[in-house]
Amino acid sequence: MRLFPLLALLLSCSAVSSVDVGAADGGPAESPISFQRALPGYQYHFPYDHGAHEAFRTEWWYYTGHLTDASGRRFGFQLTFFRRGIPPEQVKTLPSAWSIQQLYLAHVAVTDLSSGRFHYADKLSRGGLGKAGADSGRLHVWIDRWSLSMDDQHRQLLQADTEDFGLDLQVTPLKPPVVHGNQGISRKGGDPSEASHYYSFTRLRTEGRLRQGSETVTVTGIGWMDHEFGSADLGRDIVGWDWFSLHFNDDRELMWYALRRADGSTDPASSGTLVFPDGRTQPINAGDLLITPEAYWTSPRSKARYPQRWRLRAPSLDLDLEVRSLLDDQELDTARSTRVTYWEGAVSAAGQAGGRAVTGQGYVELTGYAKRFTQRL
Repeated sequence: MRLFPLLALLLSCSAVSSVDVGAADGGPAESPISFQRALPGYQYHFPYDHGAHEAFRTEWWYYTGHLTDASGRRFGFQLTFFRRGIPPEQVKTLPSAWSIQQLYLAHVAVTDLSSGRFHYADKLSRGGLGKAGADSGRLHVWIDRWSLSMDDQHRQLLQADTEDFGLDLQVTPLKPPVVHGNQGISRKGGDPSEASHYYSFTRLRTEGRLRQGSETVTVTGIGWMDHEFGSADLGRDIVGWDWFSLHFNDDRELMWYALRRADGSTDPASSGTLVFPDGRTQPINAGDLLITPEAYWTSPRSKARYPQRWRLRAPSLDLDLEVRSLLDDQELDTARSTRVTYWEGAVSAAGQAGGRAVTGQGYVELTGYAKRFTQRL
């Protein structure tokens, strides 16, 4: 579960001014050319499905993780690439290398948990002229010199460099990919069309280098990867979501997303997955897990009030956890790309699971707090 609705805002960006966005409601025009829907029964084929799926309108590749250097300093990181397909009839330019058929965006962030510093940057580019792209059939996504790829040993290679910070990481899956949802689809609303295809590598051995300013350190740790693609909207009454990915010290992982409605309730399409040490999975439905925010932080920039501590209880899973943000200010204002302000940050977890004490770490994503989503895909 990630930032599908954010891409609805792209069509107002100056970098894509040749796209026709003349819909009466101010959002993107409806296309008579159908992108493929996410339908039950989709069969994944790896490594082919790590690549781009241009038959679907929206796609993203997302990585987060916790890292430590040789001195014990701790870091969090995020690197996400997005692809957005543009219907041909919305492109006003003549066919050429400059024509826009695909838009590409990326967000990168590093949290220095030892110093309390948070860095982030974002990019937007069109497909064509070699500046940005995503290959089908293999993992290779890039914008300028930011990239994701896979080597011959099936390690996934992450690279992003900015003036202030950068990362160069290699991640290796320690478990098979996990397919979320039911019958190959992950629901995002009450209508059957409001769905996507969504899988994860929930435990990745991670190593490489992080740079802050002129200082570069070697790091190791554990990461998480999501890949999602689809063509649909969220449910119309959904204003945002809270998404959790957690690694536990008993070698289990938890993914959960709560779709928030305008009236404050949780949409029944909310769901998650518990992953066992041997890679087996257990789906989690909306009524199985209760999340209660217990503390908040207000951004001095956006004035958004974000939860920063949560109680997670799932009696059917014998799970009772407290999740805490490790740094309040992990807010991203992606004015150069998706034009959305959201919170994405490193967290810790502690509590009981199966009658035993458990600890963990992970990432939480909070959207719709600075401004609710009102535009549609």
